[in-house]
Amino acid sequence: MFSPDQENHPSKTPVKYGELIVLGYNGSLPNGDRGRRKSRFALFKRPKANGVKPSTVHIACTPQAAKAISNKDQHSISYTLSRAQTVVVEYTHDSSTDMFQIGRSTESPIDFVVTDTVPGSQSNSDTQSVQSTISRFACRIICERNPPFTARIYAAGFDSSKNIFLGEKAAKWKTSDGQMDGLTTNGVLVMHPRNGFTEDSKPGVWREISVCGNVFSLRETRSAQQRGKMVENETNQLQDGSLIDLCGATLLWRTAEGLSRTPTVKHLEALRQEINAARPQCPVGFNTLAFPSMKRKDVVDEKQPWVYLNCGHVHGYHNWGNKEERDGKDRECPMCRSVGPYVPLWLGCEAGFYVDAGPPTHAFSPCGHVCSEKTTAYWSQIPLPHGTHTFHAACPFCAHQLAGEQGYIRLIFQGPLD
Repeated sequence: MFSPDQENHPSKTPVKYGELIVLGYNGSLPNGDRGRRKSRFALFKRPKANGVKPSTVHIACTPQAAKAISNKDQHSISYTLSRAQTVVVEYTHDSSTDMFQIGRSTESPIDFVVTDTVPGSQSNSDTQSVQSTISRFACRIICERNPPFTARIYAAGFDSSKNIFLGEKAAKWKTSDGQMDGLTTNGVLVMHPRNGFTEDSKPGVWREISVCGNVFSLRETRSAQQRGKMVENETNQLQDGSLIDLCGATLLWRTAEGLSRTPTVKHLEALRQEINAARPQCPVGFNTLAFPSMKRKDVVDEKQPWVYLNCGHVHGYHNWGNKEERDGKDRECPMCRSVGPYVPLWLGCEAGFYVDAGPPTHAFSPCGHVCSEKTTAYWSQIPLPHGTHTFHAACPFCAHQLAGEQGYIRLIFQGPLD
């Protein structure tokens, strides 16, 4: 794994635990990645451990007493059972782990700031008007500082005064060993794929993770008071390809090892050049088509390939074949006369979403994002949480809900006639 000079200067390459990639962004946020707000976040081993683990449990009879117990310099979780009783669990420093916190808040304890994903939004202004359902301190990930660098996820994050506060309304309970546990308002859901994140991956089952990292079946609705059943034989340990849903944004966890097997942006660029080098043509206008460069991924180019989503025939842009009946959105394909939506094709640039390094032969419907066949097949099977109680498959590159029988289509290119 290491080259000899890295062995002698280990400080040169910090250990990477993994990366979190937000679904719905094709390589970067619409207005560009800035600081802690970006489309992907790498978790590196910290210079000094900042993990915490539970220590003392206090039962306080008044809110004042609870406040007194939870001092500003110590992490603690407060469980309000009633006006008359609060349980405070103090957390102590853990030198063997690193903690990373994720949420909507821009306060300093949050390492990765995540806002609500609006499907297909081209600019952040599209997303600001929504009343957010993502918690300000949504979850925390604890990574072991020693190999195999196991990463575990817990609901809720500590705020600026190092507190997690579960109010009277939050679902909470005493566990069999006398500890406390609880769920956050909208919950943190996790799905581990079966067979890892590979071309053989299959969707797993969505579960809810508690504040202490226990695993539960889903509640009836996102914020129901009644918790699901505890799932004894599953853990909160993240695997390559695990999905984390924060009710408003879904994150994909990729391990460092998994990412080392994933196609790079360079590889995707080579595939783009390969397609363009084959000089695909519009079967009607005979003009040569070309996928625009990765940098120009929002502006429709004049050579841009377009596709009829019902049949997969790829053309250049043209104005004929409009069907007036349906807002002019449906077109008749000149090759096979099938009628359906006609959309520009875009390459999927976020390499972390690819399950293999196959050529870009398929496109998601109805958005037209292009990637490998195995990648479209995998994402089209995954029910992603939507709102507070529905699930649907969506394109990982733009978060649009998938349409049609499969949710994707094989592209049929016409080669040059000369």
